[in-house]
Amino acid sequence: MANSNHSAVSEFILLGLTDNPELQVLLFGVFLIIYLTSVLGNIGLIVLIHISPQLQIPMYFFLGHLAFVDFSFTSSVTPNTLVDFLCEVKSIGFYACAVQVCCFITFVVCEMYLLSIMAYDRYVAICSPLLYVILMPRKLCNQMIASTYIYGLTVGLIQTVTTFQLSFCGSNVINQFYCDEVPLIGLSCSDTHVKELMLLIIAGLNILCSLLIVTISYVFILFAILRIHSTEGRHKAFSTCASHLTSITIFYGTIIFMYLLPKSSQSLNRDKFASVFYVIVIPMLNPLIYSLRNQEVKNALKKIIEKLVLAIK
Repeated sequence: MANSNHSAVSEFILLGLTDNPELQVLLFGVFLIIYLTSVLGNIGLIVLIHISPQLQIPMYFFLGHLAFVDFSFTSSVTPNTLVDFLCEVKSIGFYACAVQVCCFITFVVCEMYLLSIMAYDRYVAICSPLLYVILMPRKLCNQMIASTYIYGLTVGLIQTVTTFQLSFCGSNVINQFYCDEVPLIGLSCSDTHVKELMLLIIAGLNILCSLLIVTISYVFILFAILRIHSTEGRHKAFSTCASHLTSITIFYGTIIFMYLLPKSSQSLNRDKFASVFYVIVIPMLNPLIYSLRNQEVKNALKKIIEKLVLAIK
């Protein structure tokens, strides 16, 4: 990041979601409740998976990392957004903005491939149940998780460095409630054609590759479920995928809504409110989805609560 860039623009101004003071106070309360629910849900899920013997299988190992990514993802944006609701001028420093962009991209990419890995895990569990332990050893699971984090961080760093190497010598007002790469590129007074093409290619490839893995995995899962003769067996096999399918539908549905719908004069405001769901709401929904729709998680939670009650007595 060139020093000339920093000397030209030392901070950015975030327009936020609204300039209505009363609505800002209301949104602060709503966002605070959602964020606290997200933090408690994701951290609680991580702790539950760590201490419950019945959850020591690859499926919940990956789920624990999904909870960590969701917690980190929303925590890279939401606390600053909550502070901005209480401030008249919503500013963020040049380098703080760069860190937020890097964290945002890193954890989005990690979430994409974590959902893909979880789809592959369900494919192995349903299509090769007798070989599941052999095909999904802990060493392989650790390698897949490590690769996801390393790749996500690499993409985040590359995208962030190339964005903040651009010159920012004009307006420093970002029409968003967090530092988003797309409006930042629009503020640059440099030639951004290469950067825009790079953003399109990297984002497109990551979305397509991760979604392709998910799709192929679930095609094989569907065929395997259709070969099961008993209705009870089909229901049991499908129920193990229901929570994951719900998370995938919400996550990719939001991405498609934000990036693939035709742009219009209202698209900036549309994308801004879609971002609220994407950044704030989804990290809260995932632990709720996996807790409410997964019987093993509910049973593990019930056992922990019973132990705590007995310990208190």
